[in-house]
Amino acid sequence: MPIEFMPDSTLNMFESTMTGITLRQLCQPQEIQMCVDVQKTVWGFSDLEVVPLRMFVVAVRTGGQVTGAFDGERAIGSALSVAAHRNGELYLHSHMTAVLPEYQNRGIGRQLKLAQRDDALSRSINLIEWTFDPLQLRNAHFNIARLGAIVREYLPNIYGRTSSPLHHGLPTDRLVAQWWIRDSRIEQMLPKQVVGPGSAEEQVCVPRNILEICDQDPGRAKELQSQIRRQFQRLFADGFAITGFVLDKQSGKYLLQRI
Repeated sequence: MPIEFMPDSTLNMFESTMTGITLRQLCQPQEIQMCVDVQKTVWGFSDLEVVPLRMFVVAVRTGGQVTGAFDGERAIGSALSVAAHRNGELYLHSHMTAVLPEYQNRGIGRQLKLAQRDDALSRSINLIEWTFDPLQLRNAHFNIARLGAIVREYLPNIYGRTSSPLHHGLPTDRLVAQWWIRDSRIEQMLPKQVVGPGSAEEQVCVPRNILEICDQDPGRAKELQSQIRRQFQRLFADGFAITGFVLDKQSGKYLLQRI
């Protein structure tokens, strides 16, 4: 089913409020620029690597989304998606979601994703995808255990080396989250804070202190990343998908099964 693009006059009609934080879809350059600034603060990219204002504007004009989270007049979070097409189906690729450090762990990231979902549902879109670093275990827990995304694909060094300190100088290996937003499984999961891991036929374990290793022993971190890459590539090639995630004191465990 084709995407029905919303005209400018309706983009600002979506608003939701939680604990004084307002979320809304954006179309005006002045507000979008504040989201660009959030991106720069969160990732610490060099100026050459920052996604510029004009690309946010293009995303809005061509069927994507720019969602902003505001504390009063201050932008404190944002999410950028672009319209995408594969195998005859239209979907959204969520390129980045960011929340300022002092506002993290307050549920704002989840609300931004739910706002993306609400807008996509209103336009008869079934799938939202995004990439995330398999070494970022909190992100993995959020994407899989809280939102219900599944993963079938591993992309080695997809963005090349970047200037962001969050990437620790490593190749930008990424998992591709698939969020089937109309699936009954997602409908059942979203009201809950955390979803049980379910069954698993295989698992891939990442040390809980992986980010400390990245900072203190880059050589070992790169070796661990390579091992994890090989495990995922083998399992995905064998028809497995990530369907669950468990975080304990020692490690983060990606749980896989054939689906």
